[in-house]
Amino acid sequence: MAFKRRHNISATFSMASMTDVIFLLLIFFMVTSTAMFPNAIKVMLPQSKNQVSNTPAARVTIDSDNNFYFSKGNTSPKMISAEELGSLLEQLVAEEGDVFVSVNADESIEYGEVVRVLAAGAEKGVKMVLATRPVKK
Repeated sequence: MAFKRRHNISATFSMASMTDVIFLLLIFFMVTSTAMFPNAIKVMLPQSKNQVSNTPAARVTIDSDNNFYFSKGNTSPKMISAEELGSLLEQLVAEEGDVFVSVNADESIEYGEVVRVLAAGAEKGVKMVLATRPVKK
């Protein structure tokens, strides 16, 4: 007795619906990740529990009025312009070699001013440390 095929069932699988699901998941995760992270982190700077115990070779201070001050060692800070900072750091490296400089910035100043100081230090090969105040317990 010969069996006849009643149904022509082929063994193919369409990936179109699977790729649609993958792309929808990808879009979902991209949208939710960009929406969550900027608002999730609230930072109150410049407080820190980790304090550096070494004495820096020099200090760059930026007050709340965006005035720049530079002091080397234990000397009193002298007011400088932002343009003078690069030459002072270059002179410091020439005199003392591999040093680090503490950046003391008021928390009310714009972030761009701190970045300007860090960029000047990186350009002259100076290690920069952001000074923070200890967290109150």
